[in-house]
Amino acid sequence: AGMAVQVTVLPSSRCLFDDPVQICVAGLLPQQAVTLRASLVDESGELFQAHAHYRAGSNGELDLSGSPALGGSYSGVEPMGLLWSLQSKAPYKRLAKRNVLTPFCVDFEVYEGHGDMSRLLGKCSNERWFLGEGVKRISVREGRLKATLFLPPGSGPFPGLIDLYGSGGGLVEYRASLLASRGFMTLALAYMAFEDLPAMPEILELSYFEEAVNFLRKQPQVKDTGIGVLGLSKGADLALSMATFLPGIKAAVSISGIGFNSFIPLRGDGFTLPPHPYDLGRIKTSDESGLIDVSDVLDDHRDPATWDCRIPMERSLAKFLFLSGLDDMNWKSDLYCRDAVQRLQQYGREVEFCSYSGAGHLLEPPYLPLCQASIHKVLGIFVRWGGQRREHAKAQEDAWRRIQAFFWQHL
Repeated sequence: AGMAVQVTVLPSSRCLFDDPVQICVAGLLPQQAVTLRASLVDESGELFQAHAHYRAGSNGELDLSGSPALGGSYSGVEPMGLLWSLQSKAPYKRLAKRNVLTPFCVDFEVYEGHGDMSRLLGKCSNERWFLGEGVKRISVREGRLKATLFLPPGSGPFPGLIDLYGSGGGLVEYRASLLASRGFMTLALAYMAFEDLPAMPEILELSYFEEAVNFLRKQPQVKDTGIGVLGLSKGADLALSMATFLPGIKAAVSISGIGFNSFIPLRGDGFTLPPHPYDLGRIKTSDESGLIDVSDVLDDHRDPATWDCRIPMERSLAKFLFLSGLDDMNWKSDLYCRDAVQRLQQYGREVEFCSYSGAGHLLEPPYLPLCQASIHKVLGIFVRWGGQRREHAKAQEDAWRRIQAFFWQHL
């Protein structure tokens, strides 16, 4: 029958990247065995693919929100499995969006049988955007700031957020643009390894982050109830430091972070927070893969000799949310997270936290596939991030809901 098979993406073939979709196939034979394949080419030309075996229902239809995969990249009923299980042919590639003004296009193809994928039956594509309809992207180079501001459509006022990524540096925009698409005025802030910001700064200035807070607070569309800050990895301890030392921060989210200053001294007004002591001699290289394991480099955080680098979060009036993966191979974020939560609770502070079994270090917006290891842009070595595909995907969906609910509640 040629291409009589229809593949559709509901409710629309165009959506935001964090939107779940329903993938349906019609026009198959009753109980027909087919293979579905998803393909995505990233901005550097790297191909990411996933496939799964399915069997049509007695009506010749298939709906991934109810039909179980019988094998392939995943199995069982996984409506979004074809997205979160995407993998590159070359190992250790991380799927990340550089230019948020263009979408990622995912092609869904249906092939006959569970074998060699030689006969294509039907296909369609799904445009997945990082910038919602009407969201403005504004480049910010004001004072020392190197940032991008994302402004939701409408007159506001909107809750204001500052978004920080980790020690890989650069100006990372895709999480901030998605948050703006969900109604937050979000400032993605670079603080190292970007333009003339050094790859490995000898010191970070708290006043730089204060400039960012002041810039955001003076925007007319931002609610004047206070600012939220979220950070991943190194960005997480910076978020905690901002919530502790800077006025006007009402809520802070730490993703795979720690409760002390890491790797780079932080200079404030009349004080410097030293980095937590570490020893790079404790880096382990795994023999078969050659991947680097840095999870043991930090000295024991329970040793009082390390306590002068602790962030005194108990002084902060902000609300805190900590998220960590139990399978984080980059650092022991769950252990450090529990330490931070315990310290806050000792002082009677309200704090939420969630640790996810099977989740790795890079807890990203939903449906970005797990990256178990990749090159660290600043260190120039391949680093393990950890995580198990399915559990990590579920953790990202849950964490994303929690982050937004937390900021809506406190801002």
